[in-house]
Order: sequence, then structure tokens, then C-alpha cells
Amino acid sequence: MHLTVLAASGATGRELTRQALDRGHTVMALARNPERIAVSDSPLLSKVAADVRDRASMEAALEGSHVVLSGLGVPQGDQPGILTLGAHTVIAAEPQRIIWLGAFGTGASAQAAGWATRKLVTTFLRSELTDKVTADTAILDAGGTVFHPGPLTSGALSSTRRTVELAAVPRRFLPPRISRATVAAAMLDEAQTPRYAGSTAVPLER
Repeated sequence: MHLTVLAASGATGRELTRQALDRGHTVMALARNPERIAVSDSPLLSKVAADVRDRASMEAALEGSHVVLSGLGVPQGDQPGILTLGAHTVIAAEPQRIIWLGAFGTGASAQAAGWATRKLVTTFLRSELTDKVTADTAILDAGGTVFHPGPLTSGALSSTRRTVELAAVPRRFLPPRISRATVAAAMLDEAQTPRYAGSTAVPLER
């Protein structure tokens, strides 16, 4: 498959890029500064400069993309709005599929998360929450898939990973932590075998 990875220089974006290449996919990795895409060079990889704040650069980079996977987050110090801007720009490119990274306890997964997680989310993501929910909603309305993992770690890929619908999320006081490697693998599984188009999915390590 030919995959486009948005925010490929970030922690999750690097995992998406690395694992996609390991699976034999052709990858176009987008980043504001492509030199920061810390992935070994491969004949299957092309690194492209594109910034969600620069719509023209994004439109040019996304033209002809079939499957877009996003590891986009809000960089420290940036004002909220990046996620919504990125979502609308990707949607406008009309790829066949969009697989988007969200956060457990926001938007569609808020009720499944329970009150303690909702309290943490509203406390620590206060300035970003509306941006996250608005971006997620736009992606879902466009038929994309939004992944809502719990708190991310730098751990290894889980050998017992699984992905569930919101209704099947285990009830816990706090959401389980999950490695970025496991989340990236779940998103790539969805790219290869779509199961959650137009819905929110939750990756778990066991």
C-alpha cells in the first residue's frame, strides 16, 4: 500500500512510519522539518516538508494520497486549533481513508472513560479539548477512523494487543497506559484491513 503519515517527526508519527516500512508499505512522511524524521532511509520512504499552518504545502503534499494516518498533536507552546486545521485540510484532499489519532476520555470516548478520566482530561487538556473534539468529529463525519488510546508510553509493541469498539472498553477507574508502538500497529492494522470506518476505536495492550 501507499501510505501518507502526517506529523511523521513526532513520537507516534515516527512509529507509524517505521512500522509501515517494516510491513513493506511505501510511505510518504510529512513533517514541518523532514530532517527530524528519525527513521532509517529506505527506497520505500519519501520525506516531504508540509506544515498544517501552511495550507498550500499540505494540499500539495496530500494530492493523490489514498490512505492518510495522522500522529498529529499540539506542539508545546502552540495555540489550540492545529488539530482542527489539520483535519479539515486532510479531509479536503479526499483520500480514500483517514486514520486519526485522538485521546481516550475526549469526545466520543468520554462516557466510556468514566468520571475520573473525564476529570483528568478536562483539567490537563483544558485548552486543547475543544480542538481535539472538533477535529475528531470532522474526521468521523468524513467516514474516517479515530483511535482513542489511553496515556501513551515509549514501551515496546505489545504481543497481546487488540482493538475494541467503545462499547467493549473495559471499565476501569483510570485508563490503561499503552505504548506508542502498540497504537501505531493498531492504526496500521486498520489501514490494511478496515474495520472501524466512521467510528471511534480503542487500542489496548491486553
